Parts: sequence; C-alpha cells; structure tokens
Amino acid sequence: MNILLLGKNGQVGWALQRALQPLGRVYAFGQETKADGLSGDITDFDGVARLINQIKPDVVVNAAAYTAVDRAEQECEQAEQINHHAVRHLAAQCREINALLVHYSTDYVFNGQGCSPWHEDNETAPLNIYGQSKRAGEIALENSGARFLNFRTSWVYGVHGSNFIKTMLKLAKTKDTLNIINDQIGAPTGADLIADITAHAVHHYFRLPENERETLMGTYHLAAAGETTWYEYANFIFQAAREQGYAMQIKQVSPITTANYPTPAVRPLNSRLDTQKLRATFSLHLPEWQIGVKHAINDILESKP
Repeated sequence: MNILLLGKNGQVGWALQRALQPLGRVYAFGQETKADGLSGDITDFDGVARLINQIKPDVVVNAAAYTAVDRAEQECEQAEQINHHAVRHLAAQCREINALLVHYSTDYVFNGQGCSPWHEDNETAPLNIYGQSKRAGEIALENSGARFLNFRTSWVYGVHGSNFIKTMLKLAKTKDTLNIINDQIGAPTGADLIADITAHAVHHYFRLPENERETLMGTYHLAAAGETTWYEYANFIFQAAREQGYAMQIKQVSPITTANYPTPAVRPLNSRLDTQKLRATFSLHLPEWQIGVKHAINDILESKP
C-alpha cells in the first residue's frame, strides 16, 4: 500500500509518521520542497497534482491545516485557502484515482452551546472564522464524490509542536499565579491517539472487500474519554509534573469565565464529542483523557535538557 501523508510536521502529522508505517510505504511531506522538486504544500494545486500522480497513493492522509484560531479572524483568506479550497482540490485528486482521503476536522464546526456531547449529524453553526473554514472544507469533502474518512477531534496536544500542556509547564516555571478558564468543557486528545486510531481505521477499511468499503465513508468524532475544563486540565498538568519532580514557581491557580478572558475569536463552551459511532464501527475502546496527558507530560519533561 502506498500512503501519502501531508502535514508531516504538525502535532498529528508527526505522530502519523510513526503510526502509519506498519500499513505500507509512507511518503511524508511538509510544506518544504524536497531535492526532487516535490512539495506537500496543499495550497500549491499543480504541485499536489504532480505529487499524487507520481506516488499514486492508495490513501492520502491530510494532516495539514490552518489552526491559528485567533489569527484566522484577520487571515480569513489564508484559513479558507488551506482548510477549504485545498481540501476540495485534494478530494478531487483522490476521486480521480479512487484513493481514500483521510481528513481531520474540529468540534469548532458546532456552536458550542448546551451540555450534551455533539453527534456527527447535529446541526453545524461555527462561531468563528476558523470553524467556518473547517466546516467549508467538510462540505467540499462531502460533495466531492471521493472516498473519505473525516475525523472531528478537539483539544489536541502532542509531544511535538505547541499546545496547552507545554504552555502551562512554561508559565508555571516563571509565574506565581495563573487565571484559567473554567467554563469551557472538552476532552484533551493526544496526537498519538489520533494517529493510532487513524491507522486502525485505514487498516479496517482496506481489509473489507472493495464493494463494502463505501459503508465506512463519512464523519466520525474522535476524542479521548471523559471531560474536563481548562482549569481542571491545568491543575492536572501541574500535579502530574510535580510527581515527575518538575520544579515550578506556580502557587495559585484561579478559575475564571470565558467572559473574563476575551479573545479575537469566540470560543465554544461545549466541546464534548460523542464517539459512539467511531467505537462501534471500528470496534475501539477510547482511553480516559488523563492517561494520554500523563504520558505526554512524562515524554515532554524527559526531552527537556
């Protein structure tokens, strides 16, 4: 099996480089141009077409995305180009060669209201430019005629790249007090978990007879089990770091509301995702969020000089 991985340098892309290896030959690309002139810049439509034509992948895994939520409010065209138009183009290319396209989306496609976990078929109503661009990409994918798996996830972290865990550890090193939002609820979800489930789902897809694979196509919610707030999440990070002997200056962590911490982009209060469809379809068990976070903290601290 030939696997084309795009966005290899992001949190999820980095983890996918490992997780996809047992499935076949992985061609991993970031935005940079390689010595042979090939590039994984998904906004270079001609370049992507050449790349796909040369590799002839059985599956394209698109981990490239515009994820700067606040900056997207000013850079809406760039967010649209990466999260929407490039996805539409990728889907068209995959349709031409009957390749499976694996894509990643977000809970930000919903309005973030209520207390119930979001189901895949709930009405979407993004609150910000980032969410709108991701939903536009989903619609393009759904209308493309390509075979696809679309995984919506939330609160992503990893050992590679920037994320909430690393930010908290850095701040706790120099700050005595921190104010953390306590009215947004979700499930921290590790890039390793997302990558491992992606590999499992792709393997499951290609084990089916050709005429049955289409039954798996569609959108799935992928998040760790359980739920928490950013405030509770931060306290868990600090406690786990102390257990690892990490020296911190932080003495007090205070809960605040979203209204007390205005940002350029409106954030959803409810980021809960119902994962029943994913678990049932692919016979999966999803671990509690604390397990992955503890492992990530351990790996992050071990990598520090």
